[in-house]
Amino acid sequence: LILAAIGLALAYFVSGGELLYRVQTFYRRLTFREQQPALEQPFGSDSSPIRFEIARGRSASDIAAALHAAQLIRDPQLFIDYAWLDGYDRQFEAGVYFLNQTQTIPEIARALTDSSSSFILFRSWEGTRLEELAALIDANGLFAFSGAEFSALVAAGAPLPADFAAWAGIPAGASLEGFMFPDTYQLPPSISPQELRQLLLDTFRERVGSAQHAAAQAQGYSLYEMVALASIIEREAVWRDEHPQISSVYRNRLRQGMRLEADPTVQYGLQGARGTWWPQITRADYYAVDSPYNTYLHFGLPPGPIASPGLSAIQAAIAPAETPYFYFRAKCDNSHYHNFAITFDEHVANGC
Repeated sequence: LILAAIGLALAYFVSGGELLYRVQTFYRRLTFREQQPALEQPFGSDSSPIRFEIARGRSASDIAAALHAAQLIRDPQLFIDYAWLDGYDRQFEAGVYFLNQTQTIPEIARALTDSSSSFILFRSWEGTRLEELAALIDANGLFAFSGAEFSALVAAGAPLPADFAAWAGIPAGASLEGFMFPDTYQLPPSISPQELRQLLLDTFRERVGSAQHAAAQAQGYSLYEMVALASIIEREAVWRDEHPQISSVYRNRLRQGMRLEADPTVQYGLQGARGTWWPQITRADYYAVDSPYNTYLHFGLPPGPIASPGLSAIQAAIAPAETPYFYFRAKCDNSHYHNFAITFDEHVANGC
């Protein structure tokens, strides 16, 4: 027995502990078979992604406890044992992951060895105002910051990136309404609110380009003013192929010194007072909503954009169709297209 003990100790020393590790592994595998059904049983049926982060230096037991707290696994010890047996406990990688309750313990363990494929899929829509963008951030659920934290960087009075503000002609103290370019983005999970703001601005500048910027200035407008017009066009039109015609109506009105009388500016002026950012309005609202954005009360363009226009609306604002129209209203066939008119009498005749 003494010789055997000495031999085992010597084997342990020579193998650097590998022999004991193999013996423990063999024993665990023998006792682990009966737990196989539990391994293949996911926590639940909700496939919604859950943000899960592994900090540097975290052990398998730390990770198991965090997974249990996040309601991703039922049995932390089972996860630890599985990770130990299959060697995942030495492969777990610090980083951010997006897991869900339908994943089994083996699937989660494998996923936690490579954070490079993790990204946040984020879609912002044409015609979305800043408050709605903040709500989309919160609804996404995968960001490490809130919509309110993002809003603080883009709202009126927030310090603006000086180079972008100068390029776009954004007045001091104005918000970045209209310049959070709507698109589908694949974002790194570590993205900060400052980085998201910069990405949206960079995308705007890249997509709009210097040619559009120069064309606006050649007409005597700043890009900021053209984005304000484009945001109205975006909210008025359902179909992109109408953007140039709708733009022509507003540009004709501006040339003639007429009020724009755009319904979305009245909606924007309500500032969510009716429980939604884009409520149904009445004729009475045209003159009752006291806001500098209300183009039924005020001549010219509104003080700034009312939403984020897409590229089609921006291009239409800068290069409208050449038409004689001064009016438009929705067709009566529920197609969401419009009838256009030169005179007010024609406009009235187009009513349903």
